[in-house]
Amino acid sequence: MALSPQSNDAFLREVDEELRKDQALHIWQNYGRWIIVAVIAALVAFGGFLYWQSHNEGQRAAEGDKYAAVFKALGENKPQLAEASLKELAGSGTAGFSASARFTQATLLLQKNDLKGAAALMGAIAADTKVPQEFRDLALIRQTMVEYDTMKPDAVVARLRPLAVKDSPWYGSAGEMLAGAYLRQGKRADAGKLYGEIAKDEGVPRSIRQRAVQMAGVLGVDAIVDEGEDKKAQ
Repeated sequence: MALSPQSNDAFLREVDEELRKDQALHIWQNYGRWIIVAVIAALVAFGGFLYWQSHNEGQRAAEGDKYAAVFKALGENKPQLAEASLKELAGSGTAGFSASARFTQATLLLQKNDLKGAAALMGAIAADTKVPQEFRDLALIRQTMVEYDTMKPDAVVARLRPLAVKDSPWYGSAGEMLAGAYLRQGKRADAGKLYGEIAKDEGVPRSIRQRAVQMAGVLGVDAIVDEGEDKKAQ
């Protein structure tokens, strides 16, 4: 039985609210630790590259030792011991160490439920032209995830549309939030189209694709990929 327009509107609002809650929990509860570890590992590797390329090896060696101590403290669940060193490293002249420290500081603030502080730190990384663009984009994605519920949909669209493109590594995350913003703007056709494209993109994480299939279906877009074609594409 088809839903009446009123029932359909109410259902979409409910789904959108659940989607936003799921987006907030999805990264941190389901696989956030693995993403954070991967990101920090990449940043540490970048910092290590700059360390070996630096002429001021003594200072970089000291920073490397300090960062190793930070991870040791965090691994032992002693964040307080790490915070002072992280503050010093955040002010480092080496972009890799500075960005790594600020990402870690933001993660610790999220654990304390300090969303505003975490968003400010990630916003600072996103605006730092000394940091590689890939990490600036990641910071912008994480900042938006934290601020999503308090942002106007127009602001979400302006911020994420450049990243919600198929050749972007952040297509799934940025696209899902962008589609949600379109829905909040009342642009159901745009939202449905984007959900459908995300659902059929093999480069997007499966969990995001599954949610996109559901949302596309609600909006009248057939985004179900034939199982045989899906396996063949893989």
